[in-house]
Amino acid sequence: MLDDLRELYQEVILDHGKNPRNFRRPDVSSQEAAGKNPLCGDQLVVYVAVDKDDNITDASFLGKGCAISMASASMMTEIVKGKKVKEAKALFDGFHKMCTLDDFEMDGSDEDEDFERLQVLSGVRQFPVRVKCATLAWHTLDAALDGVKEISTE
Repeated sequence: MLDDLRELYQEVILDHGKNPRNFRRPDVSSQEAAGKNPLCGDQLVVYVAVDKDDNITDASFLGKGCAISMASASMMTEIVKGKKVKEAKALFDGFHKMCTLDDFEMDGSDEDEDFERLQVLSGVRQFPVRVKCATLAWHTLDAALDGVKEISTE
């Protein structure tokens, strides 16, 4: 069973890595940030459109990187669309904990469904150098939402 689950996770990562969703420069974005992971060479720009009520109406990205980095960015853009900025920041915090803490547990909140989707990336926790690949897009989104133009995982 564990091998079947691992294989499914790998398929999801490869699918998003090879066919990333929201891989585009949008016509309109209210905020953007560039992120880089010097250890692996991943580079991306995250674009977000936030309306006057703090709703993320669009999220997209452009860049290049490993399958984990591209899959994470693809999944992130799908998940944060339609969320409030505050919810996206909470997801970033939870995702970072899921990727770095061995004892991370979902708390029963509304974000659990999103965390379940992101669970495919939680295996990076066993490979510390890959954590930066998985979290780069999320750090870049957080920077964009804070008005920071550039971040690095150094």
